[in-house]
Amino acid sequence: MEFMPEHAPLVVMAFLGTVFLLGLCLLAILLALAARKKWLGIAATSLATVLVTVYLLALLGVSLTSHEKLLAPGERKYFCEIDCHIAYSVAGVEERAVLGDELHQTQANGRYVIVHLKTWFDPSTISPHRGNGELAPGSRRVFLVDHSGRHFAPSAQAQSALVKLQPGGNLLNRPLRPGESYLSDLIFEVPAGARTCASLLATTIFFQTNS
Repeated sequence: MEFMPEHAPLVVMAFLGTVFLLGLCLLAILLALAARKKWLGIAATSLATVLVTVYLLALLGVSLTSHEKLLAPGERKYFCEIDCHIAYSVAGVEERAVLGDELHQTQANGRYVIVHLKTWFDPSTISPHRGNGELAPGSRRVFLVDHSGRHFAPSAQAQSALVKLQPGGNLLNRPLRPGESYLSDLIFEVPAGARTCASLLATTIFFQTNS
């Protein structure tokens, strides 16, 4: 199963079209001021006001009707910034009490939840003429949520320990070519009794850990 935001290309076209029309309205207002044509300035200002109002109402309506969608481990969630190329999925989850080797161990105040997140450039989402150029995913904020609604950010101390063992292993913005993928290990420190699920901010990817 996969989840791709509905009408993503239409949303981008609506945004770009609105910006373009607002630019034309601004140009018309400037021309009206220069030519002292009051009627043109009033018409352009009115049109710009209508465009902004309609766009904001549409944005509010979409926000109010949107909902979170729960995805099982292995199911993909696509990010649609302009084109829907990058998909994320949870490849696995594990828990540990300590991180590091025998000489450099980091002890958890509770337990560490390690999420193996797969980032994939779906080659079926591009034109055959695009080529094999790299695409860098946008920035992401990740957090862990327990069943009582508490949010946990990745542990900076644990991520630093992981980087020493696996340099570059936790980066989410490494460039990809079509068909390429990589795993990122994200580490969260949670209380010993917390039952958790994870979500990727601005999306609706969740997974349930075994507890």
